[in-house]
Amino acid sequence: MSALAKSMLLFFLNWLDAQLTIIWVRANLATEGNGLMARVLEMGDAQFLYAKLGMGAFAAYVLYRYANRPLARRGMKLALSTYVALMFVHAATGMSALGWHAPERVFAYMDSSARVVLALFS
Repeated sequence: MSALAKSMLLFFLNWLDAQLTIIWVRANLATEGNGLMARVLEMGDAQFLYAKLGMGAFAAYVLYRYANRPLARRGMKLALSTYVALMFVHAATGMSALGWHAPERVFAYMDSSARVVLALFS
């Protein structure tokens, strides 16, 4: 995948995250995890969306512009991986909002499994 395609995907996932966050927060199904962005969201949906898209566009542009550098390539992989994982959280929130609670059990199982593995090494 080209650097431009990755940057466009990053911006799209950022936009989708912003939209879903507004939906879940306004429906009282979730809270914004980032304290600073939670404050911006309290100011209004438009302000939150503009701030989120502005930061996302800046990050996508910088990572695209310096895509020839190893640090930017690793940063792009990290950002895309984080957003893909976040989309799973949004999907679980949506399923839970629709009354299907199986995703919560899966996340709880994964959380407890991770704690068991960490306990083995500590």
